[in-house]
This record gives sequence, C-alpha cells and structure tokens, in this order.
Amino acid sequence: MNIANKVSTFRILIVPFFIACLVYFSLDTVRNNHLRFLALGLFILGVISDAVDGYLARKSKEQSQAGLILDPLGDKLLLMSAFICLHLIKLPVHFPLPVILIVISRDLLILLGAVVIFIVKQKIDVIPTKWGKLTTTFQMLSVIAVLLQWNYSFALWWTAVGFTLISGIDYIQKGFKILYALDTARNHR
Repeated sequence: MNIANKVSTFRILIVPFFIACLVYFSLDTVRNNHLRFLALGLFILGVISDAVDGYLARKSKEQSQAGLILDPLGDKLLLMSAFICLHLIKLPVHFPLPVILIVISRDLLILLGAVVIFIVKQKIDVIPTKWGKLTTTFQMLSVIAVLLQWNYSFALWWTAVGFTLISGIDYIQKGFKILYALDTARNHR
C-alpha cells in the first residue's frame, strides 16, 4: 500500500469520528458546541487529505487500482455522512431535503453505473472529470459553510447542486458511451 492509499484510508477512518462528533453535538447543541468545531476540524482534515493523496499519487506516479477505489470511497463516505448529518441536525442553517436527495441520488446512480460497467467489462477505470471535481469542491465548501453556520450557505449548496446535476449527467453519458463501445466491438467480431 503506497502513501497515497494510506492517506485515503486515513480519510475513511476519520468518518466515524466525524459522525460521532455531530451526533453528540446534536444531543445538546449549546453545551456540546465544541463538538461542532471538532467535526469541522475533522472534515477539513479530510478535505486536505483528499488533496494530499491525489498530489502524492500523481507526483510519485503510483496510481494504483486500490487508490482508484479508496480515494472516491473516502470522498463519498465523508461527504454523504456530512450531508445526511447536517440535514438531520436541525441547526438554524442546515441542508434541505432536496439537496440531500440530489446529492445522494447522483452518487447512487454513478455507483450503480460503475457496477454495471464492471460486470460487463470486468474492469473499471475511475477517472474524475472536471465537472466531478467542481462538484466535490462545492460540496465540500457547502459542508464547511453549514458547519460554520454561515447565513449564506445556501448560495454554495445550490451551486453544488447545479454541479452535481451537470456531473451526474456527464458521468451517465460517459457510462453509456463505454457500454455502447463494448456492445459495438462485440457485434463487429
């Protein structure tokens, strides 16, 4: 396991601690307010680790099959837990249900598509697009804004929703192209 994969694994391992901070914070938001900031610190650590593992993998040219799974898995676990928790904890500024449904639906569609492609192709190349990267960036910024209880968080989360929809459509189109190319190649044999 290379260093980049260890950093991705670290990001996955902090998710339960992030969730625990938010759950215990929600039990008494006044007395446990420090836990919201601890959750914020853990989330920012996760964001930094996302940048670091990508940089390390590119710099050392050690992009591995494990890394292609661990990196997006770490992102999705951290982001999904953040969006869900920050919807369920009814802070003055929290994610509305439509935002949660759009973010989760896109990721479930991408996951389902990846499984179908893997079954058909027996391998999958996980290559993030510019739309996917913008989506992740704005989703992360949205979580930070909500954890900080920034009154204008909605501007970030609706921007994230826009990029989520665009990237979802983009990934679905790419998935159909991969499946169509495989079908076409089989028919020409």
